[in-house]
Amino acid sequence: MKFNTIPDDKEIRSAAALLRSGGTVAFPTETVYGLGADASNPFAVQKIFAIKGRPSFHPLIVHVAAGSELTRWAKNIPDAAWQLAKTFWPGPLTLILERSALVPDAVTGGQNTVGLRAPDHPVAAALLHEFGGGIAAPSANRFGQLSPTTAQHVHEKLGGQVGMILDGGACRIGVESTIVSFVQETPTLLRPGGLAVEAIEEVLGQKILLVQSGVQKVRASGMLDSHYAPGIPFEACSGKELIHRARQLASMGYRVAVLNMGNEDAENLGMDGITCFCMPDSSAEYARKLYATLHGLDCGIFNWILAEAPPATQEWNAINDRMRRASCRAVAHSSETLIETCSLEKTLSR
Repeated sequence: MKFNTIPDDKEIRSAAALLRSGGTVAFPTETVYGLGADASNPFAVQKIFAIKGRPSFHPLIVHVAAGSELTRWAKNIPDAAWQLAKTFWPGPLTLILERSALVPDAVTGGQNTVGLRAPDHPVAAALLHEFGGGIAAPSANRFGQLSPTTAQHVHEKLGGQVGMILDGGACRIGVESTIVSFVQETPTLLRPGGLAVEAIEEVLGQKILLVQSGVQKVRASGMLDSHYAPGIPFEACSGKELIHRARQLASMGYRVAVLNMGNEDAENLGMDGITCFCMPDSSAEYARKLYATLHGLDCGIFNWILAEAPPATQEWNAINDRMRRASCRAVAHSSETLIETCSLEKTLSR
């Protein structure tokens, strides 16, 4: 199935009706495509978990049409949260707040908090306006795998399990929203994303806390160590390490795709089993292209992906975060391979 048309008013009405009846709809946002259901209907929300294979304790983000809906879904909202919603909504910012009585446990994973955001995409905005309620929507993919940035990605990974897929073209930002929690006294960054931390701090007039892995008090989307991963091992390496690792893997028989950002040595590898792909040197362009590129490489031709690590600067925070989480599977795979190799060597030496 090919997607290439923006939905008309009739399709939007059909999608909203499907949501009201307890069905699921995949729809585009400026960040990634979401798999949506009526946030006030726990039976509909459970369909999201079943389709994705998502653990029930992992909370969902509720998408709303505008900041004026905050009081429907949250309570005891601090002034700083209102300030951010007024400044950045619609946009790639999720606020973690104390939930209202309207939010079912199925959405929050049993927590007393809820994630809220207003997406900045005309199709998502039209759907939310027509539906008239909140739409619970994680990324429209299998749990822990690559997020989709086109309707075709959704169809390829979830197929007919989704009630309806709305096409809005390729996502403008390409990585998930920034998540800021207001559960603690000081605003806390739970996940870097499409909105820069510096922009948030400028509006608030204060620094926000950075969550430390393993000690956060609130569970939120995309915070597991292993996440956003393609179906084959992925690693990020810097400088000469990239060249060494690519040659090492190729010598072991792996077909390696190298995402290169201008490393001349990588471009001149000239070794069987290694194919280089040029990536943008702009963080915004890189984010827009990252998931789409990984989807294209996860197609059976390659069985390992190496990426040149981006700079360790603020503007690359979201991309470095996604690469770190995607690399967890490669670390586990490498450990298993090492154990198997050592076991084989011991057997042969007996």
